[in-house]
Amino acid sequence: MRKLKLQVQITVDGYIAGPNGEMDWMTFNWDDGLKKYVTQLTVPVDCLVLGRKLAEGFIPYWASVAANPEALEHTAGKKFTDTPKVVFTKTMEKSEWDNTVLAKGDLIDEIIDLKNRQGDDIIAYGGATFVSSLIRHGLIDEYHLFINPVAIGTGMAIFNQPEGRQSLNLVKSTSFDCGIVVLHYEPNRN
Repeated sequence: MRKLKLQVQITVDGYIAGPNGEMDWMTFNWDDGLKKYVTQLTVPVDCLVLGRKLAEGFIPYWASVAANPEALEHTAGKKFTDTPKVVFTKTMEKSEWDNTVLAKGDLIDEIIDLKNRQGDDIIAYGGATFVSSLIRHGLIDEYHLFINPVAIGTGMAIFNQPEGRQSLNLVKSTSFDCGIVVLHYEPNRN
């Protein structure tokens, strides 16, 4: 079975966005070590799953980076653009983006179907609602929490609606010169 990884930027006080979706608190001056971490995380990935709201900015942004060979993040842009994407939506009728299909069915069924298909790992990117749903239903196999050196006091959390306690095992913690600490967890399924 394929693994579903979650890569998400988060504040030290547990938010992935401010109360109105603000993301101006994120550290973007990543050092080479963090860039290498992300590359190693995404190399074995052959499918991206995204919530619709994040997809609306994510897909066009990375497509523009991929189209510009001079862009600093050109390699990442090519990876994200060339990798098949599944966008979870209840409102869109057809995909506006290349290499992208829409998932309109039950989240649990759709993710389990993707995990049971042949292939490499899957990585999830999304906003609070989408990511909370993945967590709530125990669908994440690896958490890669990019803890930014900032507290914002209030905002959108991803661990606010789990179904009961979800114990996690720390696999590794890695600090980077830019101030981000990545916590890699796996669910304790015992």
